[in-house]
Amino acid sequence: MGVNPSAALGVSTEPNPRIPADHPGVTDLFAVLAYGEISAFYRLAEEAKLSPTLRGKVAVAKMAAAEMAHFDTLEQALSARGVDVFDAMAPFVRALDAYHDSTDPSTWLESMVKFYVGDGIAADFYTVLADALAPEVATVVRDVLAETSHSEFVIEEVRRAVAENRSERDRLTLWGRRLLGEAITQAQYVMAQRDELTELVLVATGDLTGIAALFERMQASHAERMRVLGLG
Repeated sequence: MGVNPSAALGVSTEPNPRIPADHPGVTDLFAVLAYGEISAFYRLAEEAKLSPTLRGKVAVAKMAAAEMAHFDTLEQALSARGVDVFDAMAPFVRALDAYHDSTDPSTWLESMVKFYVGDGIAADFYTVLADALAPEVATVVRDVLAETSHSEFVIEEVRRAVAENRSERDRLTLWGRRLLGEAITQAQYVMAQRDELTELVLVATGDLTGIAALFERMQASHAERMRVLGLG
């Protein structure tokens, strides 16, 4: 993942741990992040075919490589907790696959918007959790959310395309809204299925009202991200 959401969300990055490292929800958190990373890897590798240029294909290949490196980090973190990464990821396969299936891009630009916007939505959510985690756990989460140079490539590609084509801008604007709605729906589904993860999120945000407020801030952050792409 490569979009740093802290400023957009108005969230402090100062450590304020409220969730111990041995909280059972931490394993679920690492697992859902791991499946998110490996899913992004093989989907980006497939979507590289959509690029009209060699530069785009190479850029997407680098994005995929970064996702694989993040997966390795999470696999090691789970192993250190005595957990098999494949067993841990299994409960999240259905929900995350459903998100990707429902937001399967049909064009190169849709793929780029999905990478940038989808990555940012996830980072918005998980960074808030990281702020409440024990330092050794938060470090792992922040490592896999760390910003990379790939975002700049996506921004340049999309801004150039929509500046030249109003209908493309309108279509991608609707696409971005769909991505947000599907991402929030799947996040709610995952939490509803995993009690330990739900408890972790509740502790991190304070209560159900805090979760609702988080989703509202995510929507505001999403709007800013769309503006950066020239779609606001």
